Amino acid sequence: MRVMSRRQLLISGAVVGGAAAVLAACGGGDDEGGNAEPESTDAGAAPDDDLSGFSVIRRIPAEGVLVPGSVRVPVGIAVDGTVQDTGPSTLRATLRDLNRQRQTEVDAVLRNSGLSTAYWAFRVELSDTGVYELVVENSDQAEVTFAVADPSLVVIPYVGSTLEPFDTPTFDDNRGVDPLCSRSGEPCPFHEVTLTEALATGKPVIYMIGTPAHCQTGVCAPGLEALMATAERIGDAAVIVHADVFTDDTATVVTPAVEATRLSYEPVLFFVDPSGTVVDRLDAIWDQSELDETVDRFLA
Repeated sequence: MRVMSRRQLLISGAVVGGAAAVLAACGGGDDEGGNAEPESTDAGAAPDDDLSGFSVIRRIPAEGVLVPGSVRVPVGIAVDGTVQDTGPSTLRATLRDLNRQRQTEVDAVLRNSGLSTAYWAFRVELSDTGVYELVVENSDQAEVTFAVADPSLVVIPYVGSTLEPFDTPTFDDNRGVDPLCSRSGEPCPFHEVTLTEALATGKPVIYMIGTPAHCQTGVCAPGLEALMATAERIGDAAVIVHADVFTDDTATVVTPAVEATRLSYEPVLFFVDPSGTVVDRLDAIWDQSELDETVDRFLA
């Protein structure tokens, strides 16, 4: 097993005011590196729909995760360097290609249910690979860039690929992962069966990889709590599996589940149909409202 620090494992890029920045740890409480949580989650003065001059933070890695199809790009906003917990009800952006040719306009609604930081998830259909820019109205930056890659170049499970079976830790066999689930208090209920067993049921599968212990006020812990609420709502319509990120509380060695998917960031939710195909994916951040919308679309 490869030993990686939290910095090595969970680094991804952010764009703040047009410059690249490193995202900090999910919990925001150390300087050991990061996943999809900005360096500061202290809420400043809430911007309103008429606010101008804010900076936009890309919440996913700039490359290596997106393929042609329905592309999701979540962003946050900061004012005077302070990440906001609320903001405009809608952000509008112009999508441009690498040659800065306008492709379309796209809107994203405010999401912050159960989160200490707000985000807006832009969804756009893209059939071509390449580098794209989202130019957000009223922002003081030039663009938010992201790459859409040929699937052959993307190593993590992507939409349209097959999610390979893997024996994730369960209550009956933690497979060397202790704690099995780093949720505060009681472990979550999503460790009854392995991912292998879930995929063999012939039912839809929702698979989360994330480490709530290091993300109590960030995105992983709230994301897991939202998933638990959704599970109560949908009952046995889907099999849900959770795998943690580190083998123990030292948070220095990643679990085999992470290595099996070759993830470099967290949290991630995979939505897998009965054939084993990934049909949707939520990267880095989600709230209860977006999760429920995604699950309802997945199960429709």
